[in-house]
Amino acid sequence: MIAFANAKINIGLQVLNRRDDGYHQLETVFYPLKIYDVLEVVEARDTRFIPSGIPIPNDGKDNLCLRAYRLLKEDCDLPPVHIYLHKTIPIGAGLGGGSADAAFLLTLMNDLFGLGLSDPQLLGYARRLGADCAFFIRNTPVLATGIGDIFEDIGVDLSGYHLVLVKPPVHVSTAEAYGTVTPDPTSRQLKSAISHPVPTWRDTIVNDFETGIFAIHPEIAAVKESLYENGAMFASMSGSGSSVYGLFNKQVQLSELEVNNQVFYVD
Repeated sequence: MIAFANAKINIGLQVLNRRDDGYHQLETVFYPLKIYDVLEVVEARDTRFIPSGIPIPNDGKDNLCLRAYRLLKEDCDLPPVHIYLHKTIPIGAGLGGGSADAAFLLTLMNDLFGLGLSDPQLLGYARRLGADCAFFIRNTPVLATGIGDIFEDIGVDLSGYHLVLVKPPVHVSTAEAYGTVTPDPTSRQLKSAISHPVPTWRDTIVNDFETGIFAIHPEIAAVKESLYENGAMFASMSGSGSSVYGLFNKQVQLSELEVNNQVFYVD
């Protein structure tokens, strides 16, 4: 059985404070993105994870897909499987590709082996794998709070815009990103700001990771600036980076950004 695990972008990302358990309180909007990894599960004599496409660090030996399988196996009677993952979503890009793969693995196993797990049960498993894994169970735009795992449906629709996603040749680790950010508990009303027209977002919606990451990796800042110079209505780094996206009200080709970067055009 095959599934296509899509990416996501963050619209706004506010780091409000650091909790006693080391996690951070966040406020962001998750929005599904039409860029996909391909995931296939086949019943086999032993359990293996078999990656292809973009190389996965450590050869995927502790990949989230394997962790998702083992988590389900604790409660469900599962046979051994081969898990094939063809990776096309950039890694270390703030696009949630690993989380998406794990969430889609949960739903794929549920369907393939008739486990009968409900969406709330799948959400429970996904939350144990990672803060944003649960988003991909329902896979619709949400305002995410808590550590990024408490969701409220939000009426954001970008279908009228052309989205350009740019991945510079830079990997930003989560540890590096959080080492640069200063939590700010001041409410900036993301829920209110995102309800206004997209062209207003430039002045009202921020990603708190940008200041620190841009100082370390100015090439990422240059991508954002180039998107605005080419007419983007709104541009932002996604998550903790390093990818940057721009929303345009018309189709646009940004050939100068394709020289050193990976560029995706998403309607």
